[in-house]
Amino acid sequence: MMKISARKDLLLFLAFVVAVLAMPLWLAPFGAGYPDLLQRFAIYGIFAIGFNILFGLTGYLSFGHAAFLGVGSYTAVWCFKLFTIDALPAVALAMLVAGVFALAIGYVSLRRSGIYFAILTLAFAQMSYNLAYSVLTPITNGETGLKLARNDPRVLDHLLGTAVPGIPTPSLFGMSMTGYQGFYFCAAMLIIAFYIAMRITRSPFGLMLKGIKSNQNRLKYTGVHTRPYALAAFVISGLYAGLAGALLAVTDPLAGAERMQWTASGEVVLMTILGGAGTLLGPVLGAAIIKYFENIFSAFNSQTLHGFFAFLPDPIENAVVSVTGLFVGDGWNLTLGLMFMVLVIFLPGGVMEGINRLTALFTGRPPGRTEATPGAPAHGHAAHGPGGRPAAHRPGPASVAGAGAE
Repeated sequence: MMKISARKDLLLFLAFVVAVLAMPLWLAPFGAGYPDLLQRFAIYGIFAIGFNILFGLTGYLSFGHAAFLGVGSYTAVWCFKLFTIDALPAVALAMLVAGVFALAIGYVSLRRSGIYFAILTLAFAQMSYNLAYSVLTPITNGETGLKLARNDPRVLDHLLGTAVPGIPTPSLFGMSMTGYQGFYFCAAMLIIAFYIAMRITRSPFGLMLKGIKSNQNRLKYTGVHTRPYALAAFVISGLYAGLAGALLAVTDPLAGAERMQWTASGEVVLMTILGGAGTLLGPVLGAAIIKYFENIFSAFNSQTLHGFFAFLPDPIENAVVSVTGLFVGDGWNLTLGLMFMVLVIFLPGGVMEGINRLTALFTGRPPGRTEATPGAPAHGHAAHGPGGRPAAHRPGPASVAGAGAE
């Protein structure tokens, strides 16, 4: 069984690598084959993968992960300004700072669970947003945002003789991180992030995280101290968010406080639930769907719709355009909201549950259970038997690990 599972993981990973690297080809017919959007698919896919390690595996719902995204962006831009325009040091430093920040916030927030944990993380994120927007203006440049300037020190670049006049763009060993070069750099980071998430999910540590989500009280009754595991998941998730924030700065060297708003935190929650919380591919699919709607559907206007429905008689065309216009352009959020409602009602496991059902329909096999569903209890009470009495057996380590098995 272990060999079969390892073979499946290898095939999944290879398929993921091919799909990511070929994105410019197979997304072109959908109007999404241009570099800027592809970069966002990869970056927010990383953000969602990291959030899924906390929410999908451990069951802790954070509404403050945008704080780590913003911290990663600010750190990367400051690295560009002070040290070097090369992307790798900025990415490494951004992940380090975001990880330390996540450790501090997680240490405090994880003293509570459930809705209290969610509110605490939201409060920390809003505090961070307000600090970046007003109080820490000398560091963040307030509402204008932090950007590169001609007179930036860039100490390492000057020492190595690689400094260029004017305002440079971030690079990797001299190769500009714009266009498709920037996308493939982000794609490489996405592939690495996906592989690490896969290894975490399949590891004993990942099974422990699933055990925390399944029934944290049971683990405590067996003598397992769960907070260090939850804190580790929180920090790993913060590292992923810091990486995503750094990549946003690499592809567009600008950091603003809007990346730390509560709406950005809510967006990654939607991405994870929409794709399938607790699954490996789900968060990436959810991120791609939301960013596609945000960038493609929002660009549709009445002229585009008239051109699309030109084959209809004029009265019908005008009526169809009037109704359809409510769901595209500025109203693209309405389409996303309706789709989210339908998925939550009929496919609580997200897009991945729908894919599993379709696969089962064509293969004749019963659909596999999703790794986690958004409605699963995050911090359940001890198991109860018939009549509400506590269950007689006390789970050992094997049963705890099995609670999160796929």
